[in-house]
Amino acid sequence: MSIKFCPLFSGSSGNSTFISYGGTRLLVDAGRSGTQIEEALRLIGEDPASLDGILVTHEHQDHIKGVGILSRRFHIPIYATPATWQAMPASIGKIAPDMKREFTIGEDFYVGAMGIDTFPVPHDAADPCGFRLWGGRGSVAVATDLGYLPLRVMGALEGSSLVLMESNYDPDMLRNNEHYRYVLKQRISSRKGHLSNADCAEGMLTLFEKGTKHFILGHLSGENNTPELASQTAHVRFELEGINPGEDVFLSMAHRDRVGEVYTLA
Repeated sequence: MSIKFCPLFSGSSGNSTFISYGGTRLLVDAGRSGTQIEEALRLIGEDPASLDGILVTHEHQDHIKGVGILSRRFHIPIYATPATWQAMPASIGKIAPDMKREFTIGEDFYVGAMGIDTFPVPHDAADPCGFRLWGGRGSVAVATDLGYLPLRVMGALEGSSLVLMESNYDPDMLRNNEHYRYVLKQRISSRKGHLSNADCAEGMLTLFEKGTKHFILGHLSGENNTPELASQTAHVRFELEGINPGEDVFLSMAHRDRVGEVYTLA
């Protein structure tokens, strides 16, 4: 059996990632409309009605917009911490009691064939977390919406087969953005905000040295970044260490407006 991993959408306009193993199918977040996520799943050959759960990282709208409608339409359990459940807005609609599942960050649990590790991330939300999902001896991880990479996060990601990591903004673009007020710029670049391209590249380099060979750059800002800048920053950082992207390490992009690459990991 193999792990199937695909970023359906990634960015401030909505986030959702599909992961399956051994007949178990999960979403990490559902931050687009139910219809958009259904269409994205069908594009990669997956039936929305076959989903076994939605794992919620935190309560911001770009991570939960489609959670309620998908759960009601297809009877999908939703997994979130008690604080995240409490913080989720009423706009997600009524959730059937038997579809509400809770977990505590730091405690592991199973959904079907997949083991799920949870870890706290530094972000301005009620109880934000990241996920590492295990299938057999392999694992994949989602680490977005975090202002920096503390040792606890790096330890949780270490040894993953593939990591979707936030590469949110270019500092110069953010600094020179005339549409953003100073307070918003400060929030984004704070230790409870988002991860810059350079910090993402440093984190990936450290994880590469611990064994991870596949990375997906995600949650790019539409105003303060470009895919070209994010990719270039990562490539240059690896090349400075004599590591060749495309040969020694594999880098790709999760897109804001379309389904990303489908990965199959043994």
